[in-house]
Amino acid sequence: MTPTSILFLCVANSARSQMAEGLARSRFGDHVRVQSAGSRPSRVNPYAIEVMREIGIDLTTHASKSVDTIDPASVDLVVTLCAEEVCPVFLGKIQRLHWPIPDPAHDDPSSSREQMLERFRTARGQIQARLEELAATAK
Repeated sequence: MTPTSILFLCVANSARSQMAEGLARSRFGDHVRVQSAGSRPSRVNPYAIEVMREIGIDLTTHASKSVDTIDPASVDLVVTLCAEEVCPVFLGKIQRLHWPIPDPAHDDPSSSREQMLERFRTARGQIQARLEELAATAK
C-alpha cells in the first residue's frame, strides 16, 4: 500500500531531505502528505535549490524544520537519508526505511561550483531512484 504520509529525515534538513520532499511531492501529488525535518535544522542549501530547479521543482519556499515539530500521528512512513552521520530519531510505531545517501553538502573550499552541483545532482538521482522503487512496491 502507498503510505498516506511520508517524513524524510536527515541532520540539517538542508539538502537530502529537502530534495526528497520536493521529489516526493512531485511524484505523489496530493495523494501523499510529504514532510521533511532534521535534528539540527539550518537552512535550505542553495545548491539543493539550484539542482531541483533544473528539473522544474521549486524549493525556494521551503524552510528547514526540526524533527521535534513533527506530530508522530501525522506520519505513516519515516525515511532516513543519513549515510556517514547519525540520523535523527523519530519515535513511534511507524514504518521505517533507511536510504544511506552521502551528504552532498560540505565546507571544502577546494571544491568548485561545478563539483558541488555534481554532488547534489548525484544525491538527487539517488533519491529519485529510491522514490521510484518505493512507488513501484507500494502499489
